[in-house]
Amino acid sequence: MRLRSLLYVPAHSARFLAKAHERGADAIILDLEDAVPEADKDVARAGLSAAVPAVGRNGAAAFVRVNAGPRQAADALTACRAGAIGLVIPKAADPAALTALSAALSVEEQRLGRPAMSFILLVEDPAALLDARMLARQPRVLALALGSEDFALALGADPRPDVLRHPKLLLHYAAKAEGRMSLGLLRSIADYTDLDALAAAASEARAHGFDGATCVHPSAVAALNQAFAPTDAERDWAARVLSRAARETGAFAFEGRMVDAPVLARARRIVQPAADESATRPSSESGSDSR
Repeated sequence: MRLRSLLYVPAHSARFLAKAHERGADAIILDLEDAVPEADKDVARAGLSAAVPAVGRNGAAAFVRVNAGPRQAADALTACRAGAIGLVIPKAADPAALTALSAALSVEEQRLGRPAMSFILLVEDPAALLDARMLARQPRVLALALGSEDFALALGADPRPDVLRHPKLLLHYAAKAEGRMSLGLLRSIADYTDLDALAAAASEARAHGFDGATCVHPSAVAALNQAFAPTDAERDWAARVLSRAARETGAFAFEGRMVDAPVLARARRIVQPAADESATRPSSESGSDSR
């Protein structure tokens, strides 16, 4: 699964829902949480049965960001019945709570005969960050992301890039250590108006090994899609390296640089991204928690 860009769309807004499938994002996150006023949350949840297939009409993966707290189970089960591929879970902090939610979903998935839903976990406080590897080990977890604004609030800090950089990298390392995808930029996504800065931040994140990022405005989608994909020059280099490797045994020199096993693996990842991405996601062959 390719997740270069994940666009948040308020699940109660007919205006935003109507054009979500036209934005070119790899995934649409139907938001039941922060973007939806309390008075509209029930209506937003009830609308998932229509919204999920609508936003996926052009092939985007449909996720639902559920609420934390008492609404979460009902949000999750409704998203499951609507056909969402996965859940974005805010304030993820307790492996036992994820296990309980997963068990409830398994019953519904088996009843419906649908594949298991994946989880994207939003880590939003320091304690959860320090426990991130335990969270990432939960069988349904597809990816981790830092909730920048809430994390900064928990710290009593401003969500500036220099404040967010270290925790974002720590969470990134935790995700990669457990074979999960890592989503985010080394800054907040709240400032979406400076597209040049956003594109530069996305390129920086990709250089660190992040897989993609969420965004709150459709204007950011194209920049994320471009930044989190190999460039033509990278594809050309990878193809030439692999062509030369087919004629070599062991390490060899290529264009002034030593090429050994890690360099070849990086070249294969550039030319075969789909194969590498499939290795990072949890099994979804049945409505169970088996990997």
